[in-house]
Amino acid sequence: MTRLADRLRGLKGWQRLLAAIALGAVSALAFAPFHLFPALLLALAGLALLLDGAEGVRAAAVTGWAFAFGQFAAGLHWIAYPFMVFPDVHLWQLPFAVTLMPAGLALFGALATGLAAWLRALLFRGSGRKTATYSDGAARLILLAVCWAGAEWLRGHILTGFPWNLPAYGWGAVPEVMQSAALFGAYGLSFLTLLLGVSLAELARRRILLPALMLAVFAGLWGYGALRLQEPVEYVPGVSLRLVQPNVPQAEMHGVFIPRNWQRLTALSLRPGNPTHIIWPEAAAAFPLARSQSGLAGIAQLTAGGASLITGTMRIDDAGRFFNSLYIFGPGGRTLGVYDKYHLVPFGEYLPLAPLLSRLGFAKLTQGQTGFSAGDGPRRYDVPGAPPLTPLICYEVIFPGAVAPASGRPGWYVNVTDDSWFGPWAGPHQHLLIARMRAIEEGLPIARAANTGISAVLDGKGRIVASLGLNQGGVIDAGLPAALPATLYTRYGDLGFAIILLAAAAFPVLLSARRR
Repeated sequence: MTRLADRLRGLKGWQRLLAAIALGAVSALAFAPFHLFPALLLALAGLALLLDGAEGVRAAAVTGWAFAFGQFAAGLHWIAYPFMVFPDVHLWQLPFAVTLMPAGLALFGALATGLAAWLRALLFRGSGRKTATYSDGAARLILLAVCWAGAEWLRGHILTGFPWNLPAYGWGAVPEVMQSAALFGAYGLSFLTLLLGVSLAELARRRILLPALMLAVFAGLWGYGALRLQEPVEYVPGVSLRLVQPNVPQAEMHGVFIPRNWQRLTALSLRPGNPTHIIWPEAAAAFPLARSQSGLAGIAQLTAGGASLITGTMRIDDAGRFFNSLYIFGPGGRTLGVYDKYHLVPFGEYLPLAPLLSRLGFAKLTQGQTGFSAGDGPRRYDVPGAPPLTPLICYEVIFPGAVAPASGRPGWYVNVTDDSWFGPWAGPHQHLLIARMRAIEEGLPIARAANTGISAVLDGKGRIVASLGLNQGGVIDAGLPAALPATLYTRYGDLGFAIILLAAAAFPVLLSARRR
């Protein structure tokens, strides 16, 4: 192990760059659908060793960029699929997407490692020591984990944010550890995961204090989660959900396929059983439902027996603006609520810098020239026979701390999505895992209806109580898990993450001050 560590520290130039990219790609194996969590931890240790050999802030920043590029290029490879849905229009954009997107996201990795190197030089240069001590080693690793965790938080917020495949999601195979998100959220768990991973670099020098401390922390988190998961799932009395998964390919969502798709939705909804609440996926009605008399008549007939219907659809307001919306229909087809998606997907639902990029030939991925307008944020709706709900359309579920409405805590979330955009493999699995983390953070169940899968009912601990796999048509009939008491994260949000980060950052600062 020591010999391998010395080789990593000794790599220079292109060799170090390629090694960083390879380690980043290996780290992506921790995320769904592989769930090999040791891959992330060992890759982070390798990154720390590569940074030991990086001379100066610039070299450290380039190394961090290369690692992050490898992770995003491998972990987000599914981003290519949306450009193949309508290849005559979008295929030429695919090379830009699969290279520029990982390269842009990797700038956060460059920021993290460059800043860590700068702070390390600022704090410890001139300390009078010619050789590293244990404290020097621990301090550099803590700085790296603090800076990387801060960069991950920025990635989730800057330019609308894209917090996909956070380090916390590397624990998908260990639901006990995932439960700690109820305490300090995905960002807090991400920081501890980063610190555990980089601490393993100390083993190359036969220093075990920091790795042993971090392993003890995670043993405690595992024990907390194991105790939490021993509690059985409780259900809301009298609520019977039916999640409809029509399994319509994205290229067949519009045009001549609309009548067939509508018939499929209604036929699945009318299968034997007595659902109280029927949930269709995002854009299940791929036309302005509120302006279709035949569509509204069909919903009135479908809900005549007393069930409610929740469905995604397009909406056009009186000003001609388009919205990606969710409608709640009560018994008899009465419209009880309309929610407009507020966190839109750049290039998917609208074109950033539209005047410039449209002249260059770029177009949004969804059909039509007009981009969607944004709603006014998360909202809570009353629904007959069930606790109040908050809708989340598609990737609105990926944002920690940004899913709860200001009007009060709901009793459950309804996440409608069309993951056919994400391809037939990794993307939908990653999206589901993220939804599980939101359920844990908020302590609330999630009913997730996905066009091509994976549809699922999750309890407030992220447990999958019922699901239907990818590329299968059918329904899920399940009860609604009861809401849990408000979690620590629900009460304080990312404050816990900030406190942990500041406490960790204080260690190298105090160490430096002591030496001076």
